[in-house]
Amino acid sequence: MKTRKATRSSSPSSPSLSPHSPITHQHQQQTLPLPLFSNMPRKSSLFKHTLLATVFFLLAIYALFTTFFHTPLPTSDPSSSDEDVDFSSRQNLNFPLELTDASNFANKVKVFMYDLPHKFTYGIIQHHGLARGGSPVADVTTLNYPGHQHMHEWFLFSDLARPQPDRLGSPIIKVTDPEEADLFYVPVFSSLSLIVNAGRPPGTGSGYSDEEMQEQLVEWLKEQEYWKRNNGWDHVIIAGDPNALYRVVDRVKTAVLLVSDFGRLRPDQGSLVKDVIIPYSHRISAYTGDFGVQERKTLLFFMGNRYRKEGGKIRDLLFQILEKEEDVVIKHGTQSRENRRAASRGMHTSKFCLNPAGDTPSACRLFDSIISLCVPVIVSDSIELPFEDIIDYNKFAVFVETTAALKPGYLVSLLRKVSAEKIIEYQKAMKEVKRYYDYTDPNGTVNEIWRQVSQKLPLIKLMINRDKRLVQKDLSEPNCSCLCSNQTGIISSL
Repeated sequence: MKTRKATRSSSPSSPSLSPHSPITHQHQQQTLPLPLFSNMPRKSSLFKHTLLATVFFLLAIYALFTTFFHTPLPTSDPSSSDEDVDFSSRQNLNFPLELTDASNFANKVKVFMYDLPHKFTYGIIQHHGLARGGSPVADVTTLNYPGHQHMHEWFLFSDLARPQPDRLGSPIIKVTDPEEADLFYVPVFSSLSLIVNAGRPPGTGSGYSDEEMQEQLVEWLKEQEYWKRNNGWDHVIIAGDPNALYRVVDRVKTAVLLVSDFGRLRPDQGSLVKDVIIPYSHRISAYTGDFGVQERKTLLFFMGNRYRKEGGKIRDLLFQILEKEEDVVIKHGTQSRENRRAASRGMHTSKFCLNPAGDTPSACRLFDSIISLCVPVIVSDSIELPFEDIIDYNKFAVFVETTAALKPGYLVSLLRKVSAEKIIEYQKAMKEVKRYYDYTDPNGTVNEIWRQVSQKLPLIKLMINRDKRLVQKDLSEPNCSCLCSNQTGIISSL
């Protein structure tokens, strides 16, 4: 402001000039004879010039500020919901590629999917059908993948089989040139292979051997240039069923394994650092009603195989404790269409759904509970859960330690104390995360698995470079690339 006053006081046209102003006598003689009214236009003109100069000065300051200090907001997708905004770590998963800048597109992890021989994909579908009385077909790619709880391998395969322009919003980019790839996906139907002859009497199957398929897969992989280049560290292999690839897992353990849990894997084979926990594919219909407890008359519901091996032995013990409890429904049942309908009705009309360990710590029942808005009661001390970097399971599930759950009366007493308001709070939290367990949702499970996989890339690069300088040796203990799964157990969360 002081500068502006000094400037104005020295102006030849300023009305505040005095005879003592430091200007020449000649200049005074030129200005003083002017009539008084002639100063008014000059005064108006000076005001306009000063105003314009001020406006341009302020605009220049604003432009300077916005250029150097302002960060532009990201372009939003009109189809994204309020639920998506909460997960700030998910960069542009809901944003179509045409609405994002080119640099973000270039920074996404690029994945190449192997074009496997059909004996590792569609051929397994054919063998599954032949073992059940089907007929051979000339073109196996026309076959439909059969429904079961480990259909994740089909959904991931189908996603990468689509052209990249049809995959808008995916956190990864599909590439068709392996030289451009960061990661390599091996789309073997390992879980379906495991059950081709399941339940078939000896000698009545299709002559198919899961063990032979596993061996042939490893032989094929070992011949691939890109597997040999980095010893498989940059490969991704799905083994959703806990028993999938059991015969050869030691020979592919450098790859990122997509697994349901670590129940059948040694600490040097699977870890939370290297691998990705994925959800089972739910097998019952989703609940579409409102929040509330009035229509949910049953306190606790369970329907499944009572007799399991290993950690699943707890099921029989829970049956003995709970089967006589009032407002508790606990039934033995195996996988069948009718039993799935019964399970849907039971979960949709119950406040809580029991989720004990099976042969391994996880089971599909947990994800059936979530889409049913039936509060999961998890009795599985060594369970690992998918997507825990963005999902807090304590917001909608009840965790009970095994030893506590086996105390007569403890579990039902604990659950009866939970208020209706708290149950509704759990239901709302489940509805917010339901899409993460829906493989058919365009922004659901498939996208979330790829996001998890893409986050492994820095570690993969570390292990590739580390391998180049280390002498290969057998280790009796897990090395630094391994982080063991839950070995500490859990405490009751209520």
